[in-house]
Amino acid sequence: MSEKLDGVIVATALPYAEDASAPAGLRPDYERYAEHCRWLVENGCRGVGPNGSLGEYSSLTDDERRQVARTAIEAVGDDGIVVVGVHGAGAHQARSWAEKAAEDGADGVLCLPPTMYRANRGEVIHHYTEVAKAGLPVMVYNNPHDTKVDLTPDLLAELAQIENIVAVKEFTGDVRRILEIREVAPSLTVVAGADDLTLEALLMGATGWFAGFPNVFPAESVRLYDLALAGDLKQARELYEPLVAAFRWDSRVEFVQAIKYGMDYVGRYGGPCRPPRGPLVPEHLAQLEQDMKKAVESLV
Repeated sequence: MSEKLDGVIVATALPYAEDASAPAGLRPDYERYAEHCRWLVENGCRGVGPNGSLGEYSSLTDDERRQVARTAIEAVGDDGIVVVGVHGAGAHQARSWAEKAAEDGADGVLCLPPTMYRANRGEVIHHYTEVAKAGLPVMVYNNPHDTKVDLTPDLLAELAQIENIVAVKEFTGDVRRILEIREVAPSLTVVAGADDLTLEALLMGATGWFAGFPNVFPAESVRLYDLALAGDLKQARELYEPLVAAFRWDSRVEFVQAIKYGMDYVGRYGGPCRPPRGPLVPEHLAQLEQDMKKAVESLV
């Protein structure tokens, strides 16, 4: 299998429209979402990732969740790749979502370990073995802050033996992991998972960035990725450092609200979130506005 799921792939935020008959009075705005997916690819991103945490997958109905993935696949067409989030509480659920993604024409899937349960090593391996049976390239997602399951380098080495497991989105925040994963699981694409550690990860050999803030700054994010891969540290740092204050929000509890605010700030449409995510509190808003102002001014 040649698809390595590298490059800048955007974990897409999902816009809603007000609709009293929809859950929480908000329905996914598929038309606006399709436009956003196209805009990201037109601005140089390699692809999009619908139904990630940033896409609020856990707040969607099953029908909505599938329609979001189909919308992204149709919108991007042959101009980019679509890596669908197939996170599920159990292997049977995640595999079912992966099979639907394959049916719908996705290029790959992103998958957390079992959600809502602290799986042991055997359960994690079973989970990914099942998801891989759908036949699409799989990017495993290590986010122990949320799942309480750490896909350590030695466990990743074992997962890399499963056919179709091709990449890992690394979100521990420990940059030392990048080299270690490359040493013990050289077949895996290492993907930067936290926006505020992107440059460090790329310099240590990550070749992908599964990203949040490119929803706000796609062209600039692609430039940062290209500079880092080319080893142009001086220019990469000049671009990256003023953006990091904003990028840090990608690693906070309120990352969805923050990135949607960022989209609104630059004249795109972010809009509200469905529960459990409420509006940002005033002190967060004040800090975020300051961080966004710094980022935008650095890009002028």
